[in-house]
Formats: sequence, C-alpha cells, structure tokens
Amino acid sequence: MKFINYLLIIFILLAACFVSGCAVKNSADDRIFRDISVQEASDLIKKNKTNPDFTILDVRTLEEFKGGHIENALNIDFYSATFKEELDKLDKANIYFVYCRTGNRSGQATKIMESLDFREVYNLSAGITDWISSGLSVVQ
Repeated sequence: MKFINYLLIIFILLAACFVSGCAVKNSADDRIFRDISVQEASDLIKKNKTNPDFTILDVRTLEEFKGGHIENALNIDFYSATFKEELDKLDKANIYFVYCRTGNRSGQATKIMESLDFREVYNLSAGITDWISSGLSVVQ
C-alpha cells in the first residue's frame, strides 16, 4: 500500500508540473533567426530607428561597402580572417539586421551568429541588390 501511495504522489506531482508548465524553458527557444524581404527589412529599420540596441550589419568587403551601403550600417568583412572573432565582440543581446550583396554571405553570417548565441538576427535574403532595385536608398 505504501508503494501505491508513493506512485500516486509522483503521478500527481508530474501531472501538476505538466499542467502548470514547470519545465525549464530553453533560452534558445527565445531566439529569433529569420530571413526577411526588402519590405520587412525596411519596416524593421524604421521600427528601430531610435533603438540603441539595433545594429545594421553589412558583411560585404570594405570596397563593396564604400560603393554604397544602408545608412548607419556597421561593416565587418565576411572574408576577413577575424570575422568570427569580430562578431563575437558584439553585444549578443542586441537586435541585428544583416545583409550582403545577394544574401549568401549574410545567410552564412547569420548561422555563425546563431552558433555564437546571438539573440535576434534578421537576414536580408535577397541582399542589397534587391534593396537597390526596389528603389531604397544607400549612402556612400
């Protein structure tokens, strides 16, 4: 009888835990890594215009960056030997919008950022070429 009482108590505790959601939530569940369109990117930038924790990250070469980039972008060259180390120095709790020329390098950069435990990263899936062809501005 004592054994059945223990089983009953364990069952009740497990059921209560299941119903109340007492399981520890993995912090990775709260992270966001998404490919976005030009329109979504433009909206994201407007929404975060005054947010000091929002960073626009251009992962093209310095030469490409100098040829025209999205206003207020930070340039970290994907091909740099220290690219991963430079990313790792950034505040992982911030929100990042990442782009390159066509979306290939920024997609890879986003995966690296995910492995470095960044919290929220948006990748411009079609790159700055689509941004420009959509009539959105760049600065030099």
